[in-house]
Amino acid sequence: MQLDTHVSTLNRHLQARFGQRVHKLSLSAGFTCPNRDGTLGRKGCTFCNVRSFHRESEASIAEQVRAQKLKMDRATLYLAYFQAYTNTYAEVAELERLYRSALQQAQVVGLCVGTRPDCVPDAVLRLLAGLRAEGYEVWLELGLQSAHDASLERLRRGHAWSAYADAVARAHAHGVPVCTHLILGLPDEGLAEASQTLERVLEAGVQGLKLHPLMVVRGSAMALAWRKGELQPLALDSYAAWAGELIRRTPVEVIYHRVAANAHRDTLLAPDWCASRWPGIQAVLQNLATHGGQGACL
Repeated sequence: MQLDTHVSTLNRHLQARFGQRVHKLSLSAGFTCPNRDGTLGRKGCTFCNVRSFHRESEASIAEQVRAQKLKMDRATLYLAYFQAYTNTYAEVAELERLYRSALQQAQVVGLCVGTRPDCVPDAVLRLLAGLRAEGYEVWLELGLQSAHDASLERLRRGHAWSAYADAVARAHAHGVPVCTHLILGLPDEGLAEASQTLERVLEAGVQGLKLHPLMVVRGSAMALAWRKGELQPLALDSYAAWAGELIRRTPVEVIYHRVAANAHRDTLLAPDWCASRWPGIQAVLQNLATHGGQGACL
């Protein structure tokens, strides 16, 4: 049983475009974040310890691409995924140098750029639009997490919903597709709030989505609340039920880049099932197979 059977996945989209499997290569370009360098703050978001999602690397982008390609045995084409921290947080000339250093590697057919909604100036959008016009697969990935300003404030994000809505509108004006990251199980948010977030994001016109469970990692502000018993991440069955419900409320033309996530074992505190991405994927898949796939509730 494959996820592609029930969800419009990025894998299915890329297979249709390129006629073969395309694998993402996660890259670290040495960026920082306005929520860490003092521009907005120095403590970061309350859930954040970026090392749990991606190891920092001193290797060049070209070296990272070559090293990761050696580990892939089922792909011959690749997307360069600029993942760690805020990957539009530099001068445009430097961004173009970094992006092209990845795109110039053999078999790299596009890139995904992860960033914050308040760090997407028009000059960056013009750069991404230009790369897309050259024929590359290009995605702007915006970490929103929630459409509720009260939650964004609790998470210490440093921006409101309005920043996201503005960034998406300008990305659309430049013809740049947007993939939005959403976290399920945030403090003081239930399925109703998560569903409201999905509705607002869809109304904004997003082309892609990533769903993540809330994960408590070492070095994050949430770790202290978890140790005090003030925070309890979603159990696997609850996450699968919530994610399945949101997927069923999503039009089939929206591409799901991810339906679950994991953190490194040495930094993950909770939930235990997030030590691997497979339990989450399988649980969501089973929920969709039982209750209906993407778009079933529209």
